[in-house]
Amino acid sequence: MILKWLVAATHLFALAIGWAAIVSRARALKGPLDDKGIREALSADTRWGIAALLWIGTGLWRAFGGLEKGSDYYLANHVFWFKMACLLAIIALEVRPAVTLTGWRMALRQQCTPDTSPAPLLSRISSIQLGLTLLMILAATAMARGIGMR
Repeated sequence: MILKWLVAATHLFALAIGWAAIVSRARALKGPLDDKGIREALSADTRWGIAALLWIGTGLWRAFGGLEKGSDYYLANHVFWFKMACLLAIIALEVRPAVTLTGWRMALRQQCTPDTSPAPLLSRISSIQLGLTLLMILAATAMARGIGMR
């Protein structure tokens, strides 16, 4: 019982961390990209990555690790598949920011100025990911109430 609670709580904490991080990343990428702005964007990106690992890890554990309703419940739920489609879209959209911001990190380590021209696109991607996260929250609350079962 306590393990279920701790994993569920971690899942929700990861959501809060991720939400704040993706909002911060989108804002930082819209702002002035001087040294401070770049570091803010990279810091937010790191928090977004940590949140994603926690969120996905605890979500998989909850769905398929015998902690919650069981994998049969999730796999038979149409809303679960919608939620997974949103997650896959978030992950697919993350490829460009991950590659670009890794390049920025490498440039800074080499004491070079990163090419920040993709920042507006990365900010838009972050905003789309934020919207997809909202859809995932709606799906999760629907699933918790048994909506979407075949």
